[in-house]
Amino acid sequence: MILELADIRIHSGQQVAFDVAIQQGLNQVIVHAKGFRGFKVNKGIESPERYVLMIFWDTLENHTIDFRESAAFTEWRSIVGPFFSAPPMVEHFNLLAKSA
Repeated sequence: MILELADIRIHSGQQVAFDVAIQQGLNQVIVHAKGFRGFKVNKGIESPERYVLMIFWDTLENHTIDFRESAAFTEWRSIVGPFFSAPPMVEHFNLLAKSA
């Protein structure tokens, strides 16, 4: 399983609206993507305009090709993109270890 980690920064004062938008985008678009396995969204305490989005995929290609090159990606970005103060930093990770 692959972890996609997106560090998202939004415009100040838009947290309430973005909270709704990101959940809408995840539930209406992302959950239907090929290879999707789950997600987590964390919201900054010290930096309330910062969000960490974690999406779990079967393969790297499920995110980078199947999703990113689909119409669903355009739909996703139309929902959440207007809130971004800068493009999200996105990286992918393999699991090394976990607790029981």
